[in-house]
Amino acid sequence: MKILRFSARWLLLALMLPLIPTSQAHAGVFISVGFAPPVLPVYVQPICPTPGLMWTPGYWAYGPDGYYWVPGGWVPAPYAGALWTPPYWGWEGGNYLFHVGYWGPHVGYYGGINYGFGYGGIGFAGGMWRGGVFAYNTAVMRVGVGGAWGGNRVYVDREVVNRGIVPGGGRVAFNGGPNGVRYQASAQERSYMNERHTAPTSFQSQHEQAARADRTAYAKANGGRPQNLASSRPMNENRGPAGGARPGNEGRPGNEARPGTPNGGRPQGGPATRPTPEGRPSQPARPSQPAARPAPESRPSQPAARPAPQQSRPAQTARPAPQQHSTPRPQAEHSRPAPKGR
Repeated sequence: MKILRFSARWLLLALMLPLIPTSQAHAGVFISVGFAPPVLPVYVQPICPTPGLMWTPGYWAYGPDGYYWVPGGWVPAPYAGALWTPPYWGWEGGNYLFHVGYWGPHVGYYGGINYGFGYGGIGFAGGMWRGGVFAYNTAVMRVGVGGAWGGNRVYVDREVVNRGIVPGGGRVAFNGGPNGVRYQASAQERSYMNERHTAPTSFQSQHEQAARADRTAYAKANGGRPQNLASSRPMNENRGPAGGARPGNEGRPGNEARPGTPNGGRPQGGPATRPTPEGRPSQPARPSQPAARPAPESRPSQPAARPAPQQSRPAQTARPAPQQHSTPRPQAEHSRPAPKGR
């Protein structure tokens, strides 16, 4: 009886795992899918806009309509010395399980997946912390230029990049199983997995939720070739979709058509789209609107004409009388006694 109860609990847990959303998953909690994720797309890493940001590569997550692409992006580290271990999909028990990424003092095991930009499958070759300052390995990292990137901010080391690439991994996005990456965690990586870890930051969670809400990010819609592969703006600068903009398009040229405005690219703010009557003459960009609306100014003349019929109601005049607008009403009263003289 105890064995049956134990098996039933594990069966219930296995059935509940696919229902756990990715954004709520933590270390040790997985999502189980019966088919493999698409291959990793090839894209160019955006230039790091400011020192101190960490690169998080793009990956396939799973949502209501299947796999969707979470664009790569720059994000502030939660603390000095923190390194990002990317998430990965692994073949286990006949299904593909999603292992959530995390922050820690070392980069742990992420299935040997070659995400690029220093994440070749083993460790991280894109940079290192030096006394509270993160230095970028420009052999694989694209950073800015100028005085901010001088000193100990950058270095070049191609050997460490080559040592960190898993042979034969290609663009496969999962470990194990049919046609998966063949790489098991080393003893050092297993020790890193037992360290104290920090969950993805709120910026990363918002970034993933925006991708989850973007219908074009799903492989079902894009055939495994998403349009928005990486975000050129840091995650801490993204404010999510606004004004009907499609989420995840922070770095597209279409959002840069209105530069220099203090409210995020909307010229004149809200009153520009809904002008008040006092503000209409001051809009030179829309001359047709002020010219087409003088009618409200002429409406006060209508109430001035309405009192005339009200004054004639006590005399019970016939309705044709209001049509004689050019004839004064006192003359119409002198013409009424005529029927009495007949």
